[in-house]
Amino acid sequence: MKIARGTQRPGQTKEQTRLVAQGIQKGIDQYKKQQKAKARELDKQRKKTQSRESATVEVGEVEKVVVYRQHRLPWVLLVITWAAIAVYAGLLWQG
Repeated sequence: MKIARGTQRPGQTKEQTRLVAQGIQKGIDQYKKQQKAKARELDKQRKKTQSRESATVEVGEVEKVVVYRQHRLPWVLLVITWAAIAVYAGLLWQG
């Protein structure tokens, strides 16, 4: 009604203003319905693509086998370091 009164022409009757307000309200309602329909359609499409992707990922996970191998170098270096510390500490206690 505020919009209809804002666009009211001089000499326009209250009945005409009321009809304009009804037309505006009808247009707003129609626009909202269209937006809801678009949103529903987009949501359906999004769900379809997500279900396809999840199905693809599940199949891919079954087929893919990941094997992790650790290198021995870090463990060898750790043992050498601790041995060097033990030797150094032994030399300090004797000397």
